[in-house]
Amino acid sequence: MPLDGVEVARRLERRQATSTAALADETIEVAGGLASFGGVGAWLNQACAVGLDGPVAPGEVERLVAFYAERGVEPKVILSPFVDPTLLEALGARGFFVREFETVLARDLHPGEDLSPAALSPQAPPAGLTLERVDPADAVALASYVDVSTAGFRPEGAPPDPVLSRFVVDHVRRPGVWAVLARLDGQPIGGGALEVGEEVGALMGASVLPAARRRGVQQALIARRLELAREAGARLATIQARPGIPTERNAGRLGFRVAYTRATVAMAGPGLAPSP
Repeated sequence: MPLDGVEVARRLERRQATSTAALADETIEVAGGLASFGGVGAWLNQACAVGLDGPVAPGEVERLVAFYAERGVEPKVILSPFVDPTLLEALGARGFFVREFETVLARDLHPGEDLSPAALSPQAPPAGLTLERVDPADAVALASYVDVSTAGFRPEGAPPDPVLSRFVVDHVRRPGVWAVLARLDGQPIGGGALEVGEEVGALMGASVLPAARRRGVQQALIARRLELAREAGARLATIQARPGIPTERNAGRLGFRVAYTRATVAMAGPGLAPSP
């Protein structure tokens, strides 16, 4: 599949929109995409894949704003650079601001390519490292996965956030989603998820415990999920990362290139709770 930014965006944004909607409590169709709500403070509170199919009427943005405001949270929209300009105009008129940027990296998955961690990673994984697919029915393995895969998203030593933990468990149990748990000498040290849809394997939610970092574990997790993605029929793999973080550098070492940069925009208002 050619590394075309527009096509990568359409496939990735649609996959994220439908995946988020499947986990959310409520969802509406708006501006060609989906706006989802999963409770106050939930990551699921976002509109995705909007504005990709042509001009957007201002009334669509008003519906989006009302949907979130009625539920007490800030409206939040994920924007690719390929949205129709009318969406940007309507969002600007309602006072939306840029909250953060995210880099979308992609690489082709060639049929004959050796995607094993040993072949792809420039840094040899540590001796004693194992990478296992998590059985969602295995409560012990699932709990270990939730703990280590969310470690990078909370202060060191803090317990897992219940809202995020629920999302991770629900996500791993969905069809087309695989979780990979990294163990070193039998001890859980990291993990990451893979979701396949639209012939795209989206690698996400990876984290490695601080004591095990800088040893090639994350690169091994990426390589293993690339193998699983191709086995599941994906022709393209993607990773989303904030610009400049180690995930972006590790992905680059394993053949990923920048496909596009997207922005998260939100609209603040009295009594509206922000969503992560």
